[in-house]
Amino acid sequence: MYDSFASLESDEKSTGLPLWKLIQQEDCAENGQTPEASYEEMAHMYGAMKDEDADYDPRRFSNSGLVGDEAGRMHEYRMAGNTISGPFMSLVMERALKIADSNACMRRIVASPTAGSCGVVPAVLLSIQEARDIPDEQMVQALYVAGGIGGIIASRATLAGAEGGCQAEVGAASAMAAGALVSLLGGSAEQTANAAALALKNLLGLACDPVAGLVEVPCVKRNVVGAVNAISAADMTMAGIASRIPPDEVIDAMRTIGRRMDPGIRETGTGGLAATPTAERIRKQIRAAKQGS
Repeated sequence: MYDSFASLESDEKSTGLPLWKLIQQEDCAENGQTPEASYEEMAHMYGAMKDEDADYDPRRFSNSGLVGDEAGRMHEYRMAGNTISGPFMSLVMERALKIADSNACMRRIVASPTAGSCGVVPAVLLSIQEARDIPDEQMVQALYVAGGIGGIIASRATLAGAEGGCQAEVGAASAMAAGALVSLLGGSAEQTANAAALALKNLLGLACDPVAGLVEVPCVKRNVVGAVNAISAADMTMAGIASRIPPDEVIDAMRTIGRRMDPGIRETGTGGLAATPTAERIRKQIRAAKQGS
């Protein structure tokens, strides 16, 4: 898999191949797959994203009872037509909640790149496909781009909240979604990288502080932030707004920030929001409920 945007941009210019094809070739070489087998696997993943969206049920709650119906509430609000953000953005928000809620409710999801950030990429891609009637083939190609961006981040930094905080999970997912969206809209490798950089920059330093150690609060709502941020980064890129810091340097900065983070805000559940009085009360309630069952 590619370990820098610089090399990806260089290969696009030297080969003339589309970005997704370059990433597919790297994937095939790494996994010993044929292009056909690789494409079938990626198409299956995109199909699973569609399924997880369709499978959402607002009557299901997580075992803790902390999350479950957020997307249902967002749907009712969106259908009333009073959203500040407008029809498209509110649909993206609803989908991000749907899929993140489903993860908390132990439903089948696609970790993209992690379970805790699983709502970002599908919320953006499924919504743009619906809004612009884009064929599945192009969506699968965009998913390759998202995967390639995730691979670069994993290579240069991390995708683990325990190592880099939520900037490495929701931040990385937002970068993946932003770059995939720009590529889908016809952007070059340079523009794709720029969108990923803008999205990641906006979420640098984001703590991973799950309440009661569960990927529920504040994780589900952060998926919404990641998805909306991705669209903002894509729009800025298509408007010609450039990141002053090169994409690879942004990822390197994220790695450095993650290493300097206090362990309490790296998925331990001992700092940040997880250390608030309300979070401590929730933790005790959940523990008492488990002991009583």
